[in-house]
Amino acid sequence: MTDLTTLGRQAKDSAYHLGLMDTSRKNQLLTAMAAALEENTDKIIAANAEDLAQAQQNGIKETMQDRLRLTPERITAMAEGLRQIVQLPDPIGEVEKMWKNTDGLMIGRQKVPLGVIGIIYESRPNVTTDAAGLCFKTGNAVILRGGKEAFHSNLALVQILQDTLTENQEDPHAIQFIEDTSHEVANEMMRLTDYLDVLIPRGGAGLIRRVKETATVPVIETGTGNNHVYVDKDAQIDMAVKIVRNAKVQRPSVCNAAETVLVHQDIAETFLAALEADLAQQVELRADERSMTYLDQAVPAQESDWKTEFLDYTLAVRVVDSLEEAIAHINRYNTKHSEAIVTDNYFASQKFLKEVDAAAVYVNASTRFTDGFVFGFGAEIGISTQKLHARGPMGLEALTSTKYIIYGDGQIRE
Repeated sequence: MTDLTTLGRQAKDSAYHLGLMDTSRKNQLLTAMAAALEENTDKIIAANAEDLAQAQQNGIKETMQDRLRLTPERITAMAEGLRQIVQLPDPIGEVEKMWKNTDGLMIGRQKVPLGVIGIIYESRPNVTTDAAGLCFKTGNAVILRGGKEAFHSNLALVQILQDTLTENQEDPHAIQFIEDTSHEVANEMMRLTDYLDVLIPRGGAGLIRRVKETATVPVIETGTGNNHVYVDKDAQIDMAVKIVRNAKVQRPSVCNAAETVLVHQDIAETFLAALEADLAQQVELRADERSMTYLDQAVPAQESDWKTEFLDYTLAVRVVDSLEEAIAHINRYNTKHSEAIVTDNYFASQKFLKEVDAAAVYVNASTRFTDGFVFGFGAEIGISTQKLHARGPMGLEALTSTKYIIYGDGQIRE
């Protein structure tokens, strides 16, 4: 069994030195890591092929294999993510504000690393480099525990990053990988309170729930995406169909894909006919009773469909009487990830933005844009659906804490 205590001790020692590293050195190393990924593309593809072969043997569906698959283009994108992190301002050491109190003390609030970050994640090997890069830039050591589906891919990626550090005379323990994929080791990691400052789970609902229930380490919860597109009575039909298609079909296996479309009764007949014509050969529509009257190839929806993150070519459909009913449905069933309204009505859009409870709320755009890379963060550590500390795509800022720095000239408290 993996000795997590040793990994934790190594990470804690490394975090201290990493936290003192200046920005130019961190950027130099991240640039070297990006180059190393591209130089080792063949090695990464070979490791990924082992994972894909195992996935096929295990009967994992194609949409989930797509989450796992690495191509030269995706490896280039991973390297580019690291280079984008290099271009971003380093938050560490930044003094957000400074003020003088009534005692004449100058008090400042400064951004500092969190320390040692543990990340438990599933399937997608690009999380390995995204997480490592963001943690490294913010002076945090990271312990990664990926899922067994991507074991060979993750191991190859971490070895490349660690080799880069070693070749540049830096401590490779800044980025560590747990090679034991058992539940027992994962549970032990969740309780590694002497060494982990925070734990971030990234994966399906089962993983998130297990971490929340088991962990004694503080957790930043990243969420599943039971996301909705609401097509308002004042929507442009062509725009609405295009947005729903993109949100559902472009990459259905990811957490920012749409799972339910709600449509206002006033345009339901026209919109649903257009939507079915566009999606019928690719997507199974699970429709409520009212929607069924406008659709030819749908199947009846069950109550469970409103709660389900399908991560597949399946879309739940419901007709609503009003914007208010749409908002109520969303706030009841969503996972507070990403929600969208399609409308030309300004007041409807503002009501939707104000009243829908989610980390990202869109007007006339696909939910697929909820992504740290797209938002300009270079990459993301995950998408937080909680409200404490961080919410939405988590970039560099989310991986910092604060400390107060105080300057005096001899003051004592009477």
